[in-house]
Amino acid sequence: MWCDNCLLIFPLRAGGIALFVFIALYNLAGSILLFNSGMYLFFNFPEWQIYGGIGMAIMSICIICIIGFSNNSYMFSRLCFFLWPLLLIVTAVRAGFMIFQLDRQQNKIIWECNNGGQLWGESVEAGYGSADSKGMPTGMCSAGFHSLYVAFVLSLLADFALQVYAYFLTWRFKSRIEHWYTRVKTNNIYTA
Repeated sequence: MWCDNCLLIFPLRAGGIALFVFIALYNLAGSILLFNSGMYLFFNFPEWQIYGGIGMAIMSICIICIIGFSNNSYMFSRLCFFLWPLLLIVTAVRAGFMIFQLDRQQNKIIWECNNGGQLWGESVEAGYGSADSKGMPTGMCSAGFHSLYVAFVLSLLADFALQVYAYFLTWRFKSRIEHWYTRVKTNNIYTA
């Protein structure tokens, strides 16, 4: 029995596009936050840029999926189907490292908040901050470190869960295209 709607919350094509747009937008926002203010949370130089770059890669595959779903493209859906597992592994590793580093460096983050949002001393000496930097965004310090930590952990877990569901939708879309191609080929409905 073939089930085109199993485990779907919304219709496959439109719901998939909506989910990919949502994932792309929040990964863009998270990447911009990491590129601009990541130095206040992560204290090894390329770390916040790597995390932001992974977010941009996720956004890119979502855009490819949007194009593939919009055009019923087997090629793009197959490309996304083979790239998602790699990105899921990278996302899981990134989430683990981010959670570990936030927990490990919490004293430095608390110090930055207690000292007016200025950058940690060793980071300033290494030249991480720019001259026109206004300090840590006030929203990060106003809630307290533990609230920030819980928000990061829950956001990373929700991100991973949504990406797993997006991979499932990509697989369903690719399977649907293959199924319809097989039906057309066996029933010969397009021949004279």
